[in-house]
Amino acid sequence: MPSEYRGPHPGGMTMDAKLLERVLLAFKKVGLEVVLVGNAGAAVHGSPVTTLAADCVIRETALNMKKARAAAKDLGCTISQPFLPASDVVRLEGGGLQVDLMYSIDQRSFEHIRSRAVWKSVGSAKVRVACMEDIIQSKRKANRPKDRAMIPILEETLRVIKEVERIERKSGSA
Repeated sequence: MPSEYRGPHPGGMTMDAKLLERVLLAFKKVGLEVVLVGNAGAAVHGSPVTTLAADCVIRETALNMKKARAAAKDLGCTISQPFLPASDVVRLEGGGLQVDLMYSIDQRSFEHIRSRAVWKSVGSAKVRVACMEDIIQSKRKANRPKDRAMIPILEETLRVIKEVERIERKSGSA
């Protein structure tokens, strides 16, 4: 699998690589550490999926909320919590982008997701991306029709990733 996400796959990804790169660079500028999850994370892994938003997990701190507000301002976005009290999702929206920041997914903490994440490049930005196993598990837990529809695609992406890793290990030991 390529280590750099270069943009939409056949079938497209609405949030293209340039826009995602801009978001990630804004997070870096303010020092907000994120782990990319969801379909945007799956796309960066090479999965041919679409999304309208980027979902990220962050550590739950007052300082991170301050950093998120600074990034939103830099991006020309509004920041809100549209699902209170049902969810603590923080949304950055505007200028053609939507980014949801969460403190956990499926009751798995930022630290847990981060510990299993891999570094990927999106243009000039580097980002931790949740491992495919965690992305698949979150889709299963959400159990929405749109998530259930993605699971076979994500599982096939994971199978290809594992096969490429196996081939690379084999050729590296030859």
